[in-house]
Amino acid sequence: MTNYLWPNLVTMFFDQANAKGDKPFVWQKVDDQYVSTSWSEAANQVVNLARALKKHGIEKGDRIVLVSENRSQWGIADMAIMAAGAITVPAYTTNTVNDHRHILNNSQAKAAIVSNQRLSETLLPATHGAAELEFVITMDGFELKQELSHPLHSWQEMVETGARLDDEIIQQASELSLDDTACIIYTSGTGGTPKGVMLAHRSILHNCQGATKLLKSIGLEDETFLSFLPLSHSYEHTAGLMWPIYLGAQIYYAERADTLAANMAECHPTLMTSVPRLYEMMRGKILRGLEKQSEKKQQIFMKAHDLGRAKYLGEPLGFLGSLQNMALKKLVRNKVREKFGGRLKAMVSGGGPLNPDVGIFFQALGIRILQGYGQTESGPVISVNAPHKIKMQSVGPALENTDLKIAPDGEILVRGDLVMKGYWRNPTATQETIIDGWLHTGDVGFIDEDSYLQITDRKKDIIVNSGGDNISPQRVEGFLCLQKEIAQSMIYGDQRPHLVGLIVPDEEFALEWASENDVAQDLSVIIENAAFKTLIAQAVARVNEELSNIEKVRKFILTDQAFSIENEQMTPTLKIRRHIIKAQYGDQLSQLYG
Repeated sequence: MTNYLWPNLVTMFFDQANAKGDKPFVWQKVDDQYVSTSWSEAANQVVNLARALKKHGIEKGDRIVLVSENRSQWGIADMAIMAAGAITVPAYTTNTVNDHRHILNNSQAKAAIVSNQRLSETLLPATHGAAELEFVITMDGFELKQELSHPLHSWQEMVETGARLDDEIIQQASELSLDDTACIIYTSGTGGTPKGVMLAHRSILHNCQGATKLLKSIGLEDETFLSFLPLSHSYEHTAGLMWPIYLGAQIYYAERADTLAANMAECHPTLMTSVPRLYEMMRGKILRGLEKQSEKKQQIFMKAHDLGRAKYLGEPLGFLGSLQNMALKKLVRNKVREKFGGRLKAMVSGGGPLNPDVGIFFQALGIRILQGYGQTESGPVISVNAPHKIKMQSVGPALENTDLKIAPDGEILVRGDLVMKGYWRNPTATQETIIDGWLHTGDVGFIDEDSYLQITDRKKDIIVNSGGDNISPQRVEGFLCLQKEIAQSMIYGDQRPHLVGLIVPDEEFALEWASENDVAQDLSVIIENAAFKTLIAQAVARVNEELSNIEKVRKFILTDQAFSIENEQMTPTLKIRRHIIKAQYGDQLSQLYG
């Protein structure tokens, strides 16, 4: 068993709060201004909320569902639930009533915490018929639109109740063990009904300790995180909440995707974690902005990019190239860094495969991107690139005290403290996933000469064409989405002679083209235009030139409906749900083979 600095996550938090005192802990926007909650104030609320939960009958091992957007009270609620001996069950803010009903009933939740009226409108209807549920807590005050079958308590009421009690919460929390379940996180459902992953305190502490050791060379001291991904996802829960607490860092909560750049400028983050889709969008935005600059500025920018790329790839720059590269650091790269807040040490990419060209693009411009890999069942981090040796096509070496091996069929297997305890109330799925202590990830890959892991695809996503060839759809989709004309894509072709695709055009590009060509500013009209289809076909042809014969996309259809969380075609971490998309477009894609 690995030695950890703390016996559990709650004691870790209380120790850091004691050391940090009145220094800022979390920041969120209130009336367009960032407002902080100090470590000591957060700890005080954790103690009082935990006392009130126990007063209302919460006992060790009880499950409490947490439904909230990213805000200061999210982490406080999470810590209070664990401090009371209970288990946090985070739920996505995008869940439907049926999603909530499944989680409430499957987890046998005894209580639920919801942040605001909008989110209560999907949670509260689901509480009817939740047999084990005893009460609901609301963070914000709001008017009910319906009768409830359970008592409703306000956050303020609970904190005030706890302040009048004298339970020794900090002492009681210290008795939690590494093997106690900290949370049950339901998978995002890329392949069907979500399963509840039981993560012990040791799983998350293993991740925090391993990440700290791997990234210590960038100087982890007084860190500031900008949290953007939903805290209900295991990636952000560990990397954007628990790891900052482990480091004693400050956390700022971003408002929305479209305010991310402004939020970076406001809070000057040193570390940030996100998913490949965000980096793809940021790259696209930078390049679209560049097109509006003068030709001279475009040339200077691209020279900085080209020299930075060559340096990353280990190509000789020569004397003149080295001088130009140094000059361009001030002219271009420092300005790019300022756009990202000026203090960024690293941006970590996870939750899906990052196209190497996207990673190298940022690396060339002086923004360090470290691609990592993991899944909910492993706490979630398994590996991440080391800052001193970044291999953009890989997901880095395994965290310390993590065993990694490749099964005969290419599947990646993982063993160590990071591995989940199992799936909640699903022993069959647990036994299928953890065999002889090894977590079967369902991903396929290999370990290279530097002990860096490279992922080739999801085992279940691999397309096997009618000739028996294995094809990675994510690789092809990654190339397509680098084209300025294409926003999203899904490749299709299992048991077929060749690949076809579903393509979502880039809306900004499409509308600009329509304006220049006297076509209605309506995406549904634009995608039917023959000239526009030719443009998309040209983009696909450019991609095909870079692909092997079996990877080429022979035909495609267009849709004006972007894959989104709202239409359930994307997970909350922006991975496409293939089974949902195929259900809607499968017939049209099949007709391409006619």
